[in-house]
Amino acid sequence: MDGGAVEELRAILESHPGISWVQLPLAGVEWMVEAGVIDRNRQWTSAKGAYAEPVAEHALALLLAGLRRLHDRARARSWGKPAGVSLFDQPLTVVGAGGVTTVLLRLLEPFRAQVTVVRQKAEPLAGASRTVGVDRLAEALAGAQAVVLALALTPSTHRLIGRTELEAMGPGTWLVNVARGEVVDTEALIDALRSERIGGAALDVTDPEPLPDGHPLWKLPNCLITPHTADTEEMTRPLLAARIAENVRRLARGEKLVGRVDPDLGY
Repeated sequence: MDGGAVEELRAILESHPGISWVQLPLAGVEWMVEAGVIDRNRQWTSAKGAYAEPVAEHALALLLAGLRRLHDRARARSWGKPAGVSLFDQPLTVVGAGGVTTVLLRLLEPFRAQVTVVRQKAEPLAGASRTVGVDRLAEALAGAQAVVLALALTPSTHRLIGRTELEAMGPGTWLVNVARGEVVDTEALIDALRSERIGGAALDVTDPEPLPDGHPLWKLPNCLITPHTADTEEMTRPLLAARIAENVRRLARGEKLVGRVDPDLGY
């Protein structure tokens, strides 16, 4: 959502103070939070969780592509050497515990992966082998075959994955990001990929975004990039329509809305 749309929404709300509920079309609402549009005078809901299935599907695709080194084979012009890691029984770490993680955990069940989930509070999550608080992030990163980022972008998660966190990962660890590009320190990631301190990165989101032509990430052989296509408009349109219809029904019945935004948490 660009700045023009944010200001247009602000103007509509100012001219219609009786609006009691606003449904936002995106899962991430950091633009609205930063612009100071989200208030406590009305209910706000986002699309968080509505797009979980396609995003989790894409995360799994990126994870498998990295471990199976499909980025190398897609660029190859000769037979090359056999290489790859099986996902079965591997230790994985997922940062974030929202809808995407919930679906991803179900998708990972056939692989018998041992998944550690990092979340704000170390409360159990169905399908996870264990959950830890964000204060134990470095511990959770160590020993993981892959790390999947599926968390909201807030001031506290901005560049959550920096040099220290990348150094906590192993030389074979793959970083998969389907969250927001800004949760990763791009310069630190470039250095980690160049020095092969981690195995590679599979990114559906980047900082900056769109990633400019000629950016160093494009040139790294151990980096796989998709242009924020985990949830295309064709995929999300019916899912958003279903979310709006459900919330309209709930609003009419006086029930709790789905995807409510907490102004204090920023998501």
